Amino acid sequence: MTGKLMIAGGRPLRGTITISGAKNSAVALIPAAILAESTVVLDNLPQISDVGILAEILGELGASVEREGDSMRIHPQSLKSIPMPNGNVKKLRASYYLMGALLGRFGEATIGLPGGCNFEPRPIDQHIKGFEALGAEVSNENGAIHIRAKALRGAKIYLDMVSVGATINIMLAASRAKGITLIENAAKEPEIIDVATLLNSMGAKIKGAGTETIRIEGVDAMQGCRHSIIPDRIQAGSYMIAAAATRGDVLVDNVIPKHLEALTAKLQEMGVHIYEMDESIRVVGQPEYESIDVKALVYPGFATDLQSPMTSLLTQVKGTSILTDYVYNNRFKHVPELVRMGARIKVEGRSAVIEGGLLQSAKVKATDLRAGASLFIAALTVPTGETEITGTEYIYRGYENLVPNLRNLGAEVWEEYE
Repeated sequence: MTGKLMIAGGRPLRGTITISGAKNSAVALIPAAILAESTVVLDNLPQISDVGILAEILGELGASVEREGDSMRIHPQSLKSIPMPNGNVKKLRASYYLMGALLGRFGEATIGLPGGCNFEPRPIDQHIKGFEALGAEVSNENGAIHIRAKALRGAKIYLDMVSVGATINIMLAASRAKGITLIENAAKEPEIIDVATLLNSMGAKIKGAGTETIRIEGVDAMQGCRHSIIPDRIQAGSYMIAAAATRGDVLVDNVIPKHLEALTAKLQEMGVHIYEMDESIRVVGQPEYESIDVKALVYPGFATDLQSPMTSLLTQVKGTSILTDYVYNNRFKHVPELVRMGARIKVEGRSAVIEGGLLQSAKVKATDLRAGASLFIAALTVPTGETEITGTEYIYRGYENLVPNLRNLGAEVWEEYE
């Protein structure tokens, strides 16, 4: 039974939205828990499909997993390093974190090349480079990555490109290596700090997370702990953009405003009114906005995950805006779908040139998670008619309780099934 999201737009979003835990943290923290040899409890977990898939994978590896509300209790005592060339690991890209975690705990891992959102090829060569520097042998056999190490030893690793995935994966393996590992040109995202905080609570010795150089002193054993996941800055940013696009007035609660500074600056540059508090941000839309240029960069720059949602907002401004993505070459699969809705957008290399104007209802399809976000935001702005969005399985990978949340903000949104 396939579902579709139906949206009758034209209503300003008003009210309060409480943000759940960060997807991009959760999908790394769950694999990280298997480095411990006693129970790990993760709180503030988002209720999204990726979390459920990872819980199933841990069960297949022999761990016991209990879920209650937004908490997950992971008992890794009976875990075994079982080869996982196929199945659930191919359903989400973040399953590659099992490579670093299993390698750190057992000295070996066999994981099928992961799937997830396929907006462009994202090689894992920097991950492999890191594992090999730590002393592992890596081979690709029949579409699965085999990693084996007699002993992991600390090393100095320079990442040729800033990669969140590689930074975390190397951090996981190096936590149990002998000696000191230095990761240079490391990613600085808040999710890196969140993972390092969990690992340190489990007994790891990690310094410098959130800077370009991370120092890890390997330990022989790690124990369980309790950890609360940071709020999801991409989910928060998406609702902030939706509030601005619909000329609404929304309080986005349970956020860390510092994590959203790049977005906040751009919204203010357009003319959106923003009010920051300790753990919340109020977004008040205005009748007219100025065109702007946006450059998606690695953190602390404007997040590439908010590039697609931002495209939809920029269709609502006067004049021409330019949005350039310096993180991914071709993350514009949402553009043809927005064009179906009447958007005037031209893609030129890494940039989208966006002419402001009203959108219209249409039948469109989400091709990846953030493209899906751009479509539901665009649909909320359409003054008449109903927009039909298929490919909802991508959207629900990152937006917990999307339909109830939008309804609570006054949107006319519902699901239909065929």
